[in-house]
This record gives sequence, C-alpha cells and structure tokens, in this order.
Amino acid sequence: MSNRFTRRGVLKTGAVAGGALALPTIFTSQARAFTNEPTGDTVTLGFNVPQSGAYADEGADQLRAYELAVEHLNGTGADNGMMETFKYADGSPTVLTGNGILGKRVEYVTGDTQTNTDAARASARSMIEKDGAIMITGGSSSGPAVAVQALCQEAGVIFMAGLTHANDTTGKDRRANGFRHFFNSYMSGAALAPVLANAYGTDRKAYYLTADYNWGYTTEQAISEATEAVGWETVNKVLTPLGAGDFSAYITPVLQSGADTLVLVHYGGDMVNSLTNAVQFGLREAQANGRDFQIVVPLYSELMARGAGENIAGIIGSQNWDWKLENVMGDRYVGTNAFVQSFGTKYGFPPSQAAHTGYVQALLYADAVERAGSFNPCAVVEALKDFEFDGLGNGPTLYRGDDHQCFKDVVVVRGKENPEDEFDLVEIVEMTPVEQVTYPHDHPQFAGGELGECNPGA
Repeated sequence: MSNRFTRRGVLKTGAVAGGALALPTIFTSQARAFTNEPTGDTVTLGFNVPQSGAYADEGADQLRAYELAVEHLNGTGADNGMMETFKYADGSPTVLTGNGILGKRVEYVTGDTQTNTDAARASARSMIEKDGAIMITGGSSSGPAVAVQALCQEAGVIFMAGLTHANDTTGKDRRANGFRHFFNSYMSGAALAPVLANAYGTDRKAYYLTADYNWGYTTEQAISEATEAVGWETVNKVLTPLGAGDFSAYITPVLQSGADTLVLVHYGGDMVNSLTNAVQFGLREAQANGRDFQIVVPLYSELMARGAGENIAGIIGSQNWDWKLENVMGDRYVGTNAFVQSFGTKYGFPPSQAAHTGYVQALLYADAVERAGSFNPCAVVEALKDFEFDGLGNGPTLYRGDDHQCFKDVVVVRGKENPEDEFDLVEIVEMTPVEQVTYPHDHPQFAGGELGECNPGA
C-alpha cells in the first residue's frame, strides 16, 4: 500500500484554500505536515453523535460502540472484539494488535450533534481546533453528516461517517476526506422492491410521508423509483418536519387518498411516533382497493422496533446489519457474534446497527493508518480506497475508490409477530446480495458529486 501524499491547499496564514475553516496558529507555528499531526504518545479521535434530539437513542448506542472500539484498539478491553475476525481479501488478518494506533494510545473527545446541522458542525470544529482530533466520526442523521464531512474536508482531517443513509453523503456531497461504511437509500430501494412485490403484489398504490431533509428526499426517491419499476403507483408524497412528535394530522388524509400502502420515510423517534399514530388511526386493520392496507418503513433498527413495541409486527424494512446475522445466515457474516459478545458483556444488551457501523468505522480507520504507516489523511485515503475486507459482520466488503462508499449485502427485515423478548423484535427476511444493490458511481440518484482531492490541511 502506497504511503505517498501531496500537500494541497495550504495557505501561509493557516487557512485552508477553498474553505472557511481557519485553524489556530498553534497548528501552523509547529510546522506540522498535516492538521493535528500527533507529536506525543497519544492520538485523539472525535466522536460526534446525537446525544439529544430525535435520533438520540442511535447516538447513545454509537457512543457505546466507539468507547468499546477504543478499548480494543488500546488492548484494555475484556476481549478483542472484531479485531479477532477482521481480515483482508487475501485472508490475512488485520495489522491491528491492541497497541493503539502506530503505537500511540487512543484518546477521544465527544460532542452532541443535537440532530442538527449547525450544532454538528460547531461540535466537530471544536474537536478539531481545540482538542486536536485527527479523525471525526459519528452522526445519526444525513444532514449533519454531510455538513461535518464538508468541514473535515476543509480542515484536512478524515471523516468516517456513522449512521448516514442519504444518497448525498457519497453522491452529490461526496468528499475525498470522507468515507461511509453504512449503506444508502438506493441500496434500500434495490433490496426492498422485489421483497415488497412478492409480499404485497405488483399493483400497489403508495402514499409517502417523508422527513423534510436530504435523507428523506433521497430515500423517498429511491423507494418510489424502485417500487414503480415493479408496478407500484405513487399516489402522493407529503413532507413532514423533523421532530414533529405527533403525526396525526398527516395520517388522517391517507385513507381518503386512494392509497393502499403507507410508506413512512421516518427514522428514530419520528418513525416510532408516526407508526404509532398510523396504527392508532386504524391503518393496520383497514381495507383499500379490495386488499389489506400495508405499512412500510424503508429503514429501521432494533432500537426503533423497541420504541414502537407491538406496532412493528409485520413491518418490512431494511438494515445495514443485525445482531443475529451470523447465527441466522451463517459464517459469511463472521464477526457479528464476536462484536455482539463483546458489546453485550460490557453493556448488558445487544448492539444496534448504529453501534455496529460506528465500531467498524473506528477499526477501519485505525487499520488504514497502520497499513499506511502514517496519520497523514492523504495516506489514509490511499489505504482505504478500493480496500477489500471481511470479518466485520457484513460479509466481503469493498470500500469503492470512486465515491468512498462501502458495498456489501443488504439486510431485509420484518417485525416479528410474536417476539421472545424486547431485544429480538425483528426477523431477517432476506440477505440481498451485493451484486443486486451495486450501481455505477455516476448513477442519476448520485449525480453531481465529485470527490476532489484529498486535503491534508496544515
């Protein structure tokens, strides 16, 4: 793996060319080769997650996983988690040994994105400028993720995206310094449409309630285009504000619309509330167009299922990962059980997909630095692009160089009718093979974005 890099965009004032982030003189006065170059025996990572707001549950679980990853990287955990199963395409094991990253002990700082773009940027900026974070990771919402990714590009640090599902993150808003392990809206549409057609027929009439920000827009587009391709008709699309709380006013018109399917493009607490309202208004027992009315939630998690309770029964959706994956689907998804065991031992319950993708991103960053032999962000970019790996719970995975998007199998799930306990609320319906969800990097749903050049900062 090449460790070559090129310094770009460094101004004598310490500002980054083309960006608004002016780094403190402490960074430039020490003549560092790149932003926040570690000079002591520690290295600082920034964990920027929603600790308040509509997605706070996901953020809390991400933070638990990041803290576990730090223990594993430093060799201070009860076990080594997925460091024991992480391997490369040729079958060789990760170079991570539990001795920190390049021999430096890993430290971290945390921030609250508040599920808000401005707060997320401010938190990330503070981590970079005041705390010396060399990598920022996290986010459980695509709006903040896109904003923080752009900030990291300007500052010259790596952004390892957390839970962000909008096409934009590796589409029109892709950046050379940013990488996404989580799957995206297009992949959900490609995986769900055949399953929905098989379960409910090919002549459905769908009504969309959609979160009014970039994740909602791209997911609505992906699901509607994919289902229309199998014969469904889109009756209406209605935008709803993030954090609305009560969605009753939006549910009322659905049964008078001629639709027989409601697609809830909501996540986190919003999904729990809108699904609860839909069930309260009788949609689950309703008939329309001579058939049973159906509700679809394109993206949801075990955490959201727990919040929705019995209302999640029978609801079809997609996930990036599920804690039962290796037991249900076999050794192709090795690493899942190692992570579940480690997380469960520390916290007393199984991890969510938010926790999983955060933990994996931390390991992937550390491994890339080790393979590159440098913390320089441009060396890390070279180590990650077109990187193929396995053993992290999703099966064989590719970090595509064209857009820094991970490609892997997609989990299609359905809410269990008779769950055994509060942590086993969904069942895996299908593992959609990666070939079915792969697309060209310039696909129309991702058009308009260019990675540009890596920025090492100052």
